[in-house]
Amino acid sequence: MKSRRHSRMTYGVSAAIACALFCTLYPVAAAQSGAASGGLEVLQVRPNFYMIAGAGSNIGVQIGPDGVVLVDAGRAEAADQVVAAVRKITAKPIRYIIDTNADPDHVGGNARVAKAGKTFFNVEGPRAEMAKSMTNGGAAAILAADGVLRRMSAASGGSSAYPSEGWPTEAFFQPRKAIYLNREGIEILRAPAAHGDSDSFVFFRGSDVVMAGDVLDTTGFPHIDSARGGSLQGEINALNRLLEIAIPPVPLVNQGGGTYVIPGHGRICDQADVVEYRDMVVIVRDVVQDMIKRGMTLEQIQAASPAKPYAQQYGLSSTGWTANAFIETVYKTLTAKK
Repeated sequence: MKSRRHSRMTYGVSAAIACALFCTLYPVAAAQSGAASGGLEVLQVRPNFYMIAGAGSNIGVQIGPDGVVLVDAGRAEAADQVVAAVRKITAKPIRYIIDTNADPDHVGGNARVAKAGKTFFNVEGPRAEMAKSMTNGGAAAILAADGVLRRMSAASGGSSAYPSEGWPTEAFFQPRKAIYLNREGIEILRAPAAHGDSDSFVFFRGSDVVMAGDVLDTTGFPHIDSARGGSLQGEINALNRLLEIAIPPVPLVNQGGGTYVIPGHGRICDQADVVEYRDMVVIVRDVVQDMIKRGMTLEQIQAASPAKPYAQQYGLSSTGWTANAFIETVYKTLTAKK
């Protein structure tokens, strides 16, 4: 048992080193950066696709003849800076916000950013009042899984958790929702019971970019919110789904490319980075399972630091989520009564 655990630990260190070397040799060649107002940073990922960093969660920006599609809107207090950053990229109106989950750093800016946009509906014609009522007064549409709407509209302290102007105007419950904007197919794919109970990926098929939300966070270990429907197996399933979507830059790896995967927090990734993250979760789970079988308590397991090989890479979470918190979630999952 000891040798098997040692081999897993060794593999974890080797994988982390290999990933670090890969990212050094083959950076995201298409990304170009520039400063934006309010301390935000804008990265050009594809000719028509950008990422805004620094507003809470990473925000995806697709532009084209139909206008602007955003993935997530960041924190409420950063909303004006997000709007300013978008306007520096393009004069086109914001048409859609697609939410990947209901966390404040993803949806807090919904109301303000949507209000700065413009609906596709005609709000000046004979049915103007109906159109305005359907679109929060002519603002951009907000699209999300039904769980996001449920979380945002839930009562909190006698009122809803968020103002109604920031709620999704379009909510879906099926596993896959598709729209077509800016001459590109956009798939919103649900990831049930992963980080939480309302996660989605957003796959821009023409741009070959996936916005992964908080299923992937390169700044820390997975934050699995079991109190809000998240689960360890759901997280692993979601990462495997990401791997099915993403295409690696083979056979010409020295040229870079492939599918770009943008996490909820942290740097732009490729398929190899997602493999490393998925393997980390699985290896830590298996090591903790070994320790449980040997009768170790949670405190003993945490003291043994089964996630230590990955501490340098994922131990500085931007959300305050620690390795011990992750280990506790893994332990409670594996010891829960079936």
